[in-house]
Amino acid sequence: MSELIPSVVQAVSGEDYIVYAYLNDGTIRRKDMAPIVLGALPGSVFAKLADKNIFYNTLTVMNETVAWDINGDRNPRKCIDIDPYSVYEWEIVKDPLENEK
Repeated sequence: MSELIPSVVQAVSGEDYIVYAYLNDGTIRRKDMAPIVLGALPGSVFAKLADKNIFYNTLTVMNETVAWDINGDRNPRKCIDIDPYSVYEWEIVKDPLENEK
């Protein structure tokens, strides 16, 4: 039996640095990134994401995981991304987009 390798198929931002990740197993995962982003040391990778415009406008899926395309050139080597196995450990939630209907 083969093990499922988690893969993010969609990433959506919520309010106050919340990220929702839609995985290939059909689950939706949620993470409050505020402690990581706002608590980042100056000059560290996540410090760039404290700017809400950057956080919300560059969130995407790259390398089959949650990522921020900081340079805007879709370069998978220059993005900030989260290990998909870490994303898989996030809290499972209902689809937040269903509340908008």
